[in-house]
Amino acid sequence: MHSPHDPRVRVRGAREHNLKGVDVDIPRDVLAVFTGVSGSGKSSLAFGTVYAEAQRRYFESVAPYARRLIHQVGAPRVAEITGLPPAVSLQQRRSAPSSRSSVGTVTNLSNSLRMLFSRAGDYPPGAERLDSDAFSPNTAAGACPECHGLGQVHRTTEELLVPDPSLSVREGAVAAWPGAWQGKNLRDILDALGYDVDRPWRELPAAEREWILFTDEQPVVTVHPVRDADRIQRPYQGTYTSARRYVMKTFSDTRSATLRAKAERFLTSAPCPACGGSRLRPEALAVTFAGRTIAELAALPLTDLAALLPREGTETARVLTADLTARIAPVVELGLGYLSLDRATPTLSAGELQRLRLATQLRSGLFGVVYVLDEPSAGLHPADTEALITVLERLKAAGNSVFVVEHHLEVVRGADWLVDVGPGAGENGGRVLYSGPVAGLAPVADSATARYLFAGPPGPARTVREPRGWLRLGPVTRHNLRSVTADFPLGAFTAVTGVSGSGKSTLVGEFTQEADAVGRLVRVDQKPIGRTPRSNLATYTGLFDVVRKVFAATEEARARGYGVGRFSFNVAGGRCETCQGEGFVSVELLFLPSTYAPCPDCAGARYNPPTLQVTYRGLNIAEVLDLTVESAAEFFADVPAAARSLRTLLEVGLGYLRLGQPATELSGGEAQRIKLASELQRGRRAHTLYLLDEPTTGLHPADVEVLMDRLHGLVEAGHTVVVVEHDMSVVAAADWVIDLGPGGGDRGGRIVAAGTPTEVARAAGSATAPHLARALGGNPGR
Repeated sequence: MHSPHDPRVRVRGAREHNLKGVDVDIPRDVLAVFTGVSGSGKSSLAFGTVYAEAQRRYFESVAPYARRLIHQVGAPRVAEITGLPPAVSLQQRRSAPSSRSSVGTVTNLSNSLRMLFSRAGDYPPGAERLDSDAFSPNTAAGACPECHGLGQVHRTTEELLVPDPSLSVREGAVAAWPGAWQGKNLRDILDALGYDVDRPWRELPAAEREWILFTDEQPVVTVHPVRDADRIQRPYQGTYTSARRYVMKTFSDTRSATLRAKAERFLTSAPCPACGGSRLRPEALAVTFAGRTIAELAALPLTDLAALLPREGTETARVLTADLTARIAPVVELGLGYLSLDRATPTLSAGELQRLRLATQLRSGLFGVVYVLDEPSAGLHPADTEALITVLERLKAAGNSVFVVEHHLEVVRGADWLVDVGPGAGENGGRVLYSGPVAGLAPVADSATARYLFAGPPGPARTVREPRGWLRLGPVTRHNLRSVTADFPLGAFTAVTGVSGSGKSTLVGEFTQEADAVGRLVRVDQKPIGRTPRSNLATYTGLFDVVRKVFAATEEARARGYGVGRFSFNVAGGRCETCQGEGFVSVELLFLPSTYAPCPDCAGARYNPPTLQVTYRGLNIAEVLDLTVESAAEFFADVPAAARSLRTLLEVGLGYLRLGQPATELSGGEAQRIKLASELQRGRRAHTLYLLDEPTTGLHPADVEVLMDRLHGLVEAGHTVVVVEHDMSVVAAADWVIDLGPGGGDRGGRIVAAGTPTEVARAAGSATAPHLARALGGNPGR
């Protein structure tokens, strides 16, 4: 029996996901890094096993009633874990984006600033002191009554609602109305109200147009539908809704992202006239500190805010400003000083969000816990990575263990302990190849990590391609870019670099299909490929259509009269009706949280028994969806449409994913590579401009190599590729580099250098240059 003060976390028999009965001992109070190729099982070990078990034990001690209010992960598949302290997880996941969530709310800095204004602000003569809640736009006490604390008011106009006034109402002049029967219903009601629905819109009297679009009245009338010859339609009571009312209601109430986006097309957004976009009541805006309102201070970059806070004043002011300055320091240290407190959370990258949470933890004063972090270097420029390592060391020095899943070689080299998982991905991974100090990994022959971690100097610099022409972008004035013009070479590979917040994504986001010399524009981002488990790798790439056709063409399916639709789990017919094709059912456990269990009828297969009786080469449709891309490539080798799709997925390093893997289980990097694979399988078309935002996020150096071969292949085929990138090995292999900076936020937004990698590596005043020079072999003059 191990003592309760065991200096190691000992994992025995871990079988989560693809782990093959893993046994590993990891010392406590160290910075331990988990490495391995994408899909090797490192996250399954760090998050799915170690963190999940720590969380499960903590919840065991919580009252059952409280337990059901907290989202719980299930018990991990592991025989035993000993020596495990409480754990805190900082993952790259996004919480539901809310326009009210901001940098200030995520870091709790807003609370400190509101307290400062409440207790030490300068109030107008005779004004009563306000509670800190009155300085928050998210409370009834502080929110501007006109815009409800959102800072924006949404309005609509006749031009937006009726884009083509030559059409009549019956022909669909009111574009904002819904389609199908609901739109027809509104047109029939207008007809019943006596309006001429067959006259061109522009010929209707102004008063009638105004009423149709903007009235708040909702009259109810009896509608006698025009009878179709083939069906009887009875009169019904219809309620009229104006176009504005319909758009506003849809925009504010719908949960469908598609409907909300459609409604947004008919709205203009402007700063609220009552609060000027500050989101607060006049009483709160009348209070100042250091000569500024709370809205003005919240709009400043954090570095400027910290510099502006006075060190002198009343005792209360001194205590509160010292606290605020101390809370800002770790955020600035992690390279996020360019953010302002009022910056909305949905506009942040997953890496920025995780580092904000990390900065908050630095101030929490916890000790004796295990911090489990998911690629904290994602989205970080090499100049900021050194600060990250310092912060991780500080968490460790405070008496904690820090377990990090990471691909960045500088972070790996800075570790005290290394756990390398592999050797391959999916079925070919799931084993611990090495656990020990970093230097000991060198002789491990099976390790893909060792090959890069202990690699010699880079080979000779590659010859850069000659551009076929140039594409000028700009002048761009947006966010922190001020009249920036950039030239991109056509038929070449361009890397856009710069520290976090320098304006890289903003610049690349300005490309449009209308640009001269661009036949087709393809933007490959990291947004999810779907938000429900029904969307998966096979459905997104179109592979599922091919698989269903293959099954429908089997003799057994033809004999039973099964068509292609029979093999879809999204429609009635072939799917299991107990779980509606989900594969699992929600189980209510009274005082415990609801849990998901495999469907009792189909055991997770998603289909009903008759459908599962149809096989192709010995496998039914559910078993085919359970194959990895690698296995499926062999299985469908002689089915051209499937083989092409699977080959492109293998080429972008996704051989380890299962065909039916739900979209909700995929990382942003995986979603981006699935989108890229979908594009690649479409075959060659006109000259295409491919835009990728940090395509190497979440990729092991071995997978980066595979992806880069594919992207350079696109350029060789005559296309143009532009990537926003922090990985210097990728930048060093580019034909052209555009470096933005020199800093982030207001200190960025300029082109610091543009040229070949060797030219940019020599640029003075560039934060990228020294790191690029190192990647080129330490000699930018080559």
